[in-house]
Amino acid sequence: MVAVQNLDAEVFVVDNKSVDGSVAMVANKFPSVNLIANKDNVGFSKANNQAMRIAKGEYVLLLNPDTLVEEDTFEKVVRFMDEHPDAGGLGINMVDGKGNFLPESKRSLPTPEVAFYKIFGLSWLFPKSTRFGKYHLTYLSKDATHEIEVLSGAFMLMRKTALDKVGLLDEDYFMYGEDIDLSYRIIQGGFKNYYYHEARIIHYKGESTKKGSLNYVFVFYNAMAIFARKHFSKERAQLFSLLINFAILLRASMSLANRFVKRISLPILDGLFIYAGLFAVSNYWESAVKAGEGLHYPKEFFLLVLPVYVLIWLVSMHFSGGYDKPVKLSNLVRGLIAGSAIILIGYGLMGEEVRFSRAVILIGSVWALLTIPSIRLLLHALKVEGFNLNSEKTKRFLVVGKSDEIGRVENLLKDTFKTPGFIGRYEVADENDLSQLDDFIRINKVGEVIFCAKDIPAQRIIDCMTQTNFPEVDFKIAPTESMFLIGSNSINTAGDLYAFGINAITKPTNQRVKRLLDLILGLLFLSLSPLIIWFMKKPFGLLKNVILVLIGKRTWVGYIKDLNADQNFHLPKIADSVLNPQDGLEAGEPDEDGLLRLNMLYAKDYRVANDLNIVFKGFRDLGR
Repeated sequence: MVAVQNLDAEVFVVDNKSVDGSVAMVANKFPSVNLIANKDNVGFSKANNQAMRIAKGEYVLLLNPDTLVEEDTFEKVVRFMDEHPDAGGLGINMVDGKGNFLPESKRSLPTPEVAFYKIFGLSWLFPKSTRFGKYHLTYLSKDATHEIEVLSGAFMLMRKTALDKVGLLDEDYFMYGEDIDLSYRIIQGGFKNYYYHEARIIHYKGESTKKGSLNYVFVFYNAMAIFARKHFSKERAQLFSLLINFAILLRASMSLANRFVKRISLPILDGLFIYAGLFAVSNYWESAVKAGEGLHYPKEFFLLVLPVYVLIWLVSMHFSGGYDKPVKLSNLVRGLIAGSAIILIGYGLMGEEVRFSRAVILIGSVWALLTIPSIRLLLHALKVEGFNLNSEKTKRFLVVGKSDEIGRVENLLKDTFKTPGFIGRYEVADENDLSQLDDFIRINKVGEVIFCAKDIPAQRIIDCMTQTNFPEVDFKIAPTESMFLIGSNSINTAGDLYAFGINAITKPTNQRVKRLLDLILGLLFLSLSPLIIWFMKKPFGLLKNVILVLIGKRTWVGYIKDLNADQNFHLPKIADSVLNPQDGLEAGEPDEDGLLRLNMLYAKDYRVANDLNIVFKGFRDLGR
């Protein structure tokens, strides 16, 4: 609220049926805000129109929740609009979480010609061309104010009289395209749109859909099709629709292919190496060791049995976290050993006619234990992105602020990382005491800078982000009195939230293990239901919960509900639960603060044994 303290302003927050407790958080922390809590997700246009219809100001600003503004941003843009009565709309300089300029800060209308250049990459190849670079107006300097055609919905300041003349957002658009449509109508209404370079915001992750995802492709390009049908002539709209359909096909195919290759390429490589070793070992064992016994492996052994062995090893590595980032060789080794144990146990249970060779399994296990970690070491040596071994442990941090706040953030980092490589302190006496920040980053080889928002104004934070000469350095912000660090490295990523420690429930391995435990217990309870329902307080509730858990709508153990939503808002999101940590207590009922601590401990240090203990003690309440 600091940014509007010198203005006569009203603030609206419109919530589209969020389930993370943010409505209660806003109501508790910001009682002066006009809060509109929708019972359904009505989309971007309808939600913003709800507020705009009752806004009384001379200007109306649409601002995304994933943005950070400088303290004087609003004063600057209002002054500009006052000085330019022809301005109907205004956009500003937007940067991502690394301080990089976001090209969507200034755009032109997506005519068929402009869309063609964008879809076929000509705008990327010739960014300085006034013809090919029109989509993001890349031939215009980001460091000067320009008249433009399209404003970004992330920060869209409009004159109320212009809106009264041309109308509000078109509610035919659910998400994307509505900003282009309204920008175009503002121009048609006789006003101008401007890109104003002297005001900046950080725009962390774009809108609600991750750019490059399949859903984004369909939603965005379909929004463009709506725009074409509405504003272009029939012939131009048909041409544009053809381009749109081609773009959807092209981008969707690229998105699917990229996702598939990223997810499957490494397991396929691992599988090929393991199979090659098993194949070689089997042939050697057959010809050199067992030849005198007349041993000959059937074709099915190579086509079916060995691939099954490989699959078991790959699945075991997956569930042990072998494919998580950052790479940890210990997870790989654990997965391979577990896979070998599963194969040997299965081998022992098989009949004599299908027991081919225990030696092949043992030698193959040794081969896998040697080759798979070696592949990771090679990728690490080649500096392939994402294969920096144990990068989490060696991350080097620099915390910028005053002593007390630096100490608080240090404790947060130590709770989150077992052994951070380095936590540097850059203490400031005032907001201008940052002249040696670049030198400190370079000398200490810092990988992530964390600014304390309590001590450093947003304007100085953005200055540092945009002016530092270290593109590999990440930037985060520690809000006042918050257990979170916020920030993302680009508009395509969701960013990091550091709040939970060594074995947090947010870890991919824990999420997989928890889901696997849910499935195993669900199937077990289902198979035993004719017997155990007689011990349930709510027998039919058990069957309902089994179904909900199996389809992923619920989990057997999770958070204690119905607590202060402002506090629970900070917990990582998991499915609603049947039982909770309170069901595992021997006696007594803690007060609300104690219950909140139980939730926090559960989220911070997840253990399968804890879940099993809670299920055991709360067994009769499984139908809750």
